Amino acid sequence: MKLVFCGTPDFAVPTLEAVLAAGHEVALVLTQPDRPAGRKMELQTSAVKKLALKHSLQIVQPEKLKLNEDLKSQLQQIQPDAILVVAYGRIIPQWMLDLPRFGNINLHGSLLPKYRGAAPIQWAVANGETETGVTTMHLDAGLDTGDVLLEHRLALGPDTMASDLFPQLSQIGADLVLATLAGLEAGTITRKPQDHSQATLAPILTREDARMDLTDRTATEAYNRWRGFYPWPGAHATFRGKRFLIHRMSVSPINPGLRAGALDWSTGQLLAGAAEGTAIILEEVQLEGKQQLSGIDFVRGFQLKQGEFLE
Repeated sequence: MKLVFCGTPDFAVPTLEAVLAAGHEVALVLTQPDRPAGRKMELQTSAVKKLALKHSLQIVQPEKLKLNEDLKSQLQQIQPDAILVVAYGRIIPQWMLDLPRFGNINLHGSLLPKYRGAAPIQWAVANGETETGVTTMHLDAGLDTGDVLLEHRLALGPDTMASDLFPQLSQIGADLVLATLAGLEAGTITRKPQDHSQATLAPILTREDARMDLTDRTATEAYNRWRGFYPWPGAHATFRGKRFLIHRMSVSPINPGLRAGALDWSTGQLLAGAAEGTAIILEEVQLEGKQQLSGIDFVRGFQLKQGEFLE
């Protein structure tokens, strides 16, 4: 097929590699504009742009799509069979949706209709799901509301980290996109409308999502959110008026009668009480502006006193 590929981060790279290796023609790559990042605020090139440059593909980096007449003319001249959209980070306008004969095909990091939105992988883990996957979808004007084409399911273990899922699902997704293109060309794929009543939202993550809130969350719920949100936005609370970062944690099999947020190290591990009589083990922590320490080294280094707690 003749394709246009829209993508930006590392998650999109295996799909672009796969379609090129399979012999499809990628006539144009759309990716986000270079952005300043880091302490020196130097311009950073997207992972997709780096791969496209390596393969000498034509690249455009438009700030806007909807009223971009130059891009519209360019795509009309290309007349792609399909437009692939993988973590592009832009809303696709109707004129792009209507252009290719096979439409705009999106690779989404969840089992739709669950977890529509910008962070489906993280929210599936944070909510303690036991299964996730990837879906190819025929894009429409809604937010991840289009017809499902194919899906691949993946079991989630109780200790699976979202950060480990990204590379795994991106590789599975690349194969799923190839199967989707082959099925569309052969006419063997039946589009399946989503059951919109089953939809849940996976909004873009914010710093506030990292707040532990042990008063309202059990140890397992807090641990699941940490698994979903590490390394960003991570997990934090407030201790002695400063941000208290939790880099590694687990669910304690015991709770020495702690109220929510209360700290205890009588077992040789630093524990924090959580809701419903549960507790978490604080394995690696860091007070804002200080070095990262094991939980028990934190107790010694900051001379914790019984009765202190996390807010």
